[in-house]
Amino acid sequence: MIKKIAICALYLSVLFGQFSIAEEKFLSLKKNKVNVRYGPSFDSEIKYIYKKINLPIKQIDRKENFRRIVDLKNNSGWIHVSQVKKSNSIIILEDKILYKKPSNFSKPIAKLEKGRLLVLKKCENIWCNVKTDDYSGWVKTENIWGSIK
Repeated sequence: MIKKIAICALYLSVLFGQFSIAEEKFLSLKKNKVNVRYGPSFDSEIKYIYKKINLPIKQIDRKENFRRIVDLKNNSGWIHVSQVKKSNSIIILEDKILYKKPSNFSKPIAKLEKGRLLVLKKCENIWCNVKTDDYSGWVKTENIWGSIK
C-alpha cells in the first residue's frame, strides 16, 4: 500500500512539475530581427519575423531551448531562447500623458498614442519611469501590455 502511495505521489509531482515549466511570463525581444517559427526547432519553417527590439511578448510554453510566445495581436509561434530577455518594456493600450514626475500635477512632457512601445527604467506603485525615442518621463501603469515587475 505504501509503495502505491509513493508511486502516485511521484507521478503527481512529475505531472504538476511539467505544468509549472509552462508558466506564463512576459519577455522582451533582444534584437531588431527575430524569427518566429511554426515549431520548437531550427528545422521548423519561419512563420514571420519581428523587426522591433524590446517588443514585449508573453511566453506561454517552453520546450528545451525554445519558447512559445504570443504577442499583443495574438500572433503566436516559437522563438529560440537566445532571442529573448527578461521583460523591460510595455506597450500602452490607450493614449497617455508622459509626465516629468510621478504625479498627475507634474509638468506634462508629451502625449503618447495607443500602441507606443515604452522601455522601462523603474516602477513605483502605479507609476513607471519610461523612455521612448527622445522622451523620458513617468506614465501610469494602467491599460498596458507587458509586465512592470
